[in-house]
Amino acid sequence: MIDLHLHTTASDGHSTPVELVREAVAAGITKLAVTDHDTVAAVPHVVAAAEAAGVLAVAGIEITAVHDGRDVHVLGYFVDPLNIILNEFLVRQRQDRRRRVIEIADRLEALGAPVDRVALTAAATQPGKSPGRPLVAAALIAAGHVRDIPEAFDRYLSPGAPAFIERIGAPPADVVRLIDEAGGLAAIAHPGKMQLDEIIPTMVEAGMPAIEVFHPDHGASDIARYQEVAARFGLLITGGSDYHGPGTGRAASLGRLGISEEAFAALADRARAKRP
Repeated sequence: MIDLHLHTTASDGHSTPVELVREAVAAGITKLAVTDHDTVAAVPHVVAAAEAAGVLAVAGIEITAVHDGRDVHVLGYFVDPLNIILNEFLVRQRQDRRRRVIEIADRLEALGAPVDRVALTAAATQPGKSPGRPLVAAALIAAGHVRDIPEAFDRYLSPGAPAFIERIGAPPADVVRLIDEAGGLAAIAHPGKMQLDEIIPTMVEAGMPAIEVFHPDHGASDIARYQEVAARFGLLITGGSDYHGPGTGRAASLGRLGISEEAFAALADRARAKRP
């Protein structure tokens, strides 16, 4: 099994890099990509743990772009985690994530649902940590305002909910070019979930070579649609479980959803062709 969409505690996953590799290996995964949100902090740890376990780990990331006020997730594979331009961009991304988390906390307090700001701030400002709304959801649970993460999003954190704060970020095409400059291959993540197919041509024009076809939020019709989109634009195919660790609601597809050896070989060949 090949899974190219996995998260760790460096962003909003519940598994440390070592735990992630152990869980992936136990699920029968032989090739994987760590794709934390707006950070590559876990990449060297995952690569080292994977090498020790006899599996292959690809340096990856999931960068949040913004289109008309909406988040657009862009996966990057085979990126250079030491690329200076990429890391300078990611520092700004994480700064905005922290700004957003604190503004959400302010709004929650005004709504009569305060959270532990000291604990939230400490968690959000860990070096390399890429905080997001799941961190606020956990704070809401700890404060007793909601029972679980889905309720936190439904009541407070989803678009249209009273504590929702829009993100500030780069457009998808710029993120595609950034990933390319960092030596990687960009792919729009879970397009069936985002329902923003109209931006795919612009991302392709910017150099996006791949698309995520296989994802837990994609049904059979989504898979068929994005296979057709891939064929139409000449895109490579990727996919994975979007695993966030045990107890997150993003665990069931680990070891059950991924891509073929042929699809992975095509991605690896394209990445090798980019190297000098």
